[in-house]
Order: sequence, then C-alpha cells, then structure tokens
Amino acid sequence: MMTDVFAFFSITAYLVACGLLVRHLCQGQGNKLPVALAWIAVAMQMVYIGLHCHQYGGFSFGFFNTAALVAMIVASLLLLASLNKPVEKLGIAIFPIAALMLAFDVLFSARSPHLPSYSWAMSVHILTSIIAYSLLNIAALQAVLLAIQDKQIKSHSPQRFIRALPSLQTMESLLFQMLATGLVFLTVALASGFAFIEDLFAQHLVHKTVLSIVAWLIFSCLLAGRKLYGWRGKTAIKWTLTGFALLMLAYFGTKLVLELILHR
Repeated sequence: MMTDVFAFFSITAYLVACGLLVRHLCQGQGNKLPVALAWIAVAMQMVYIGLHCHQYGGFSFGFFNTAALVAMIVASLLLLASLNKPVEKLGIAIFPIAALMLAFDVLFSARSPHLPSYSWAMSVHILTSIIAYSLLNIAALQAVLLAIQDKQIKSHSPQRFIRALPSLQTMESLLFQMLATGLVFLTVALASGFAFIEDLFAQHLVHKTVLSIVAWLIFSCLLAGRKLYGWRGKTAIKWTLTGFALLMLAYFGTKLVLELILHR
C-alpha cells in the first residue's frame, strides 16, 4: 500500500538519523543532518497517519497505533527542545524506539473500517492524555540519564555519550520543564475524563484512573517540593521514575491486557 511506503521512509530516516548521531558521538563531531533527517521521519510518519485516518475515517487508538503515535510525539518534542538546547543526542535512544513502534504499527495493527467516533470532548481527553504521556516520557528518560550522568561524574569516569550531554544543571532544568508542562496536560486529561466519561467501571477504566491520579499526585508533590524545598538530584529522579511507571502501567498496561490478552 502507498501509505506503508511513507512508513518505510519514516523508519529508514529515524534509523539513519540515529546511526549518524552515534557516528558523530564516536568521532567527537556533529552537524545538523541527523536532526534534519529526524524531522523528515516525523513528517513522513504524519503523512502515514493522515492517509490512514482518511482511508479508515479516523484514527484507531489501538495498542500499536497509540504506541507509534506517542513515540512520534516524543521524537517531535525532542526535536523542538533541540532548537534551543543541545539535547539532540537523546535521539540515540528515542529515534530507534520511534522506528520500532512504527514498524509494529504497520505489521501488527488490525485496522477496522468501522472506527468509533468520538465527541469533541472525548477527543480533547484522548489528545491531552497522549501529549501528557509523551512529555512525561521524555522527563523519565531525562531522569535516567541524570542518574547515570551524576554517578559517572562523581566517579570521575564519564563515558563519551555522557560527556556529550548538556550539563547536569541544563538536564535538570529541562527535566522540570517537561514535568511541569506534562502535569498541565495530565490535569486537563483527568479533568476531562471525569467530566465526560459516564461509567468508569463499565468501561474498565477505574484502575487506569486510580493509577493516573496517584501519578498526578506524585508529580505535583515533586514540583511543590522543588519550589518549596529545592528538591533535586536523587529525590527528583526517584519521584519522576515512580510517577512515570504508574502512568505507563495505567495506560499501556491497561491496553495491553484488554486488547492483546482479553481481546476486548
């Protein structure tokens, strides 16, 4: 299919961009080509999604479809952040995941021409949920890299990849920016969910909602602690990863069980 051609070019561009980033890292140099290729990959994936939405009358929020969409948004957010911060090296971790999720979407997603239609309110809930998850995904990656960066700097033996990252202060600043922005979208997602979802129990959403609320409380407490008590370092890393793990379990854990195991 013609749509799959765009997916193929997108996957190829993601992987080539990652390969060039690794090469530049090993050679201690860099240029804008990997970033340009990553933008092309994102654009091709957007075309792929747009064509499928046109063909099937909407977007299917299945497990693989949503995973590919989230990975694309994460890659896009990274590219936007790289416009004013030297964080493009994070693409070494993000771009292959985006390519893999898109490949799974092409190979394993079962698309139905009879997709459910959503009201504008439910569409807002779904969209803000995906954006929140994507932002907090980058925050979790930031937290992992911060932990590695801090440990290697203290041991006076940072590896080449860690040396290529921005300073600890820059990485930590970006972490809290992503957390704050992600929390705003998560708040909107939860509020719209309570307002527009009529029966949480009937729709198998109660556990997802509870886990999301606990994650929201964790992120809120972390940002409040940062503001009031100057929390940072290991405290910020631990709370960020705990909150994101709950959020990942709430969304993808639920979809995995319902769609791939229970076939609902």
